[in-house]
Amino acid sequence: MSRLSPKTEDPLKILLSLPDTGERVGLQKILEEQGLDVTACPDHDTAWNILSKGSHSIAILYHGSNSENGIKLLRRIKESGLACKVILLVEKPIIEDAQEAMELGAEDFLIRPWNHDAIILAIMKALRPTVSKSEPRVVTEEKSSKREYDTNKLGTIITNNPQFRKVLEQAKRVAPSKAAVFIRGESGTGKELLARFIHENSDRSRGPFVALNCAALPETLLESELFGYEKGAFSGAVTNKPGKFELAHKGTLLLDEVTEMAISLQAKLLRVLQEGEVDRLGSTSPVPIDVRIIATTNREPQKAVEEGLFREDLYFRLNVIPLKIPPLKERPEDIPILANEFLNHFSTLYGKSGMRFAEGVLNALSRMPWKGNVRELKNLIERGVLLAEGNEIELEHLLLEENKQAQAAPKDADISAIGTELFNLSEIEREMVKKALEKTYGNRTHAAKLLGISVRTLRNKLAEYRKLGMVL
Repeated sequence: MSRLSPKTEDPLKILLSLPDTGERVGLQKILEEQGLDVTACPDHDTAWNILSKGSHSIAILYHGSNSENGIKLLRRIKESGLACKVILLVEKPIIEDAQEAMELGAEDFLIRPWNHDAIILAIMKALRPTVSKSEPRVVTEEKSSKREYDTNKLGTIITNNPQFRKVLEQAKRVAPSKAAVFIRGESGTGKELLARFIHENSDRSRGPFVALNCAALPETLLESELFGYEKGAFSGAVTNKPGKFELAHKGTLLLDEVTEMAISLQAKLLRVLQEGEVDRLGSTSPVPIDVRIIATTNREPQKAVEEGLFREDLYFRLNVIPLKIPPLKERPEDIPILANEFLNHFSTLYGKSGMRFAEGVLNALSRMPWKGNVRELKNLIERGVLLAEGNEIELEHLLLEENKQAQAAPKDADISAIGTELFNLSEIEREMVKKALEKTYGNRTHAAKLLGISVRTLRNKLAEYRKLGMVL
């Protein structure tokens, strides 16, 4: 990512209050790499003494126990009239806290685990002078290569494809309404980005945006995540927990891969959408909610209905505004633009600024089938940045040998000359795991996300390395 404070300007001053020393030091380092002037402290009393001097533009505050209650400090900041915007890092989500924080004017309410990119994007949002509506990014390759990279790009949609631009225009027109939106698209096309684009352009943009992957959880867990539960509702329910519907009150709830939801849960979801209220597990009284629903799927929903996997009445309820994202293979003009954006992002993120693609690489990328769409492209560019030893990313750094014959043309002598003897995938895999753990300061959950694998897979690989006597 690029610097949030350009070198030609005074650094933006940030106050960071986090009780955990490791998390505080790690996040401070990340933010300072963005060109920010970060003052870090372990508690809110110290934070207030620093903030009361009025020299900080943004405060990033931990919100957890009563002794470190970020909302109390937020209220104190607002009552004092300090021109300081506040981002809360929340230990445990409580619907009442989220509502109070938004009423007090918090810029964002980020729930653990705290993703560094999400924090940076929250800072970018806080820097906007007013709550503005997002515009689709229409960028030519020539303009993209000449301008300074914008940190916010990885959180927005970049396209020069007429078909996708039409989808964005439709999305922006319907965004101010409360109508349900059903987004279709292959995996990796950016369905969640489009959902966030709709939220940011809606009247609910100041409210929460809550996402839930319906395919990632078993039925019992998914039900409690959606609807919440009361203390004692089942074994292990030692406290009340609001569900995603309650957390998204006055905002937007994204139901990702909704067609993967069990039929029994689909009936309960339909009732919530019809009645505008949710029943927590173990509760005797419903909770009214005001939520805008955006659903996504990588299936053909009508086919899922025909196969009995998806309720037809639920489909009609969700499919008020249907949108379909074209796959990357149908957007060839976007490939070099996105590749350069990802290159700028990851080269700055990993401290390897000034990197570029070697001759012929972008042409090779344009000929790939991109079954994994934009996500696959992003992962390949990140891999190339990590593996390149100099300032140029060669084709072998992207591990494209399996596609070499399909991509190489006779005129591309450098490409066709690459041999498989250059690759030792086991060594590269270990190096990637090592770099991911270094980048995330040993946090296996974050490292697995960076690598695009499950935490369980990462644990198995580390166990395998230990058996072989390898220490990362």
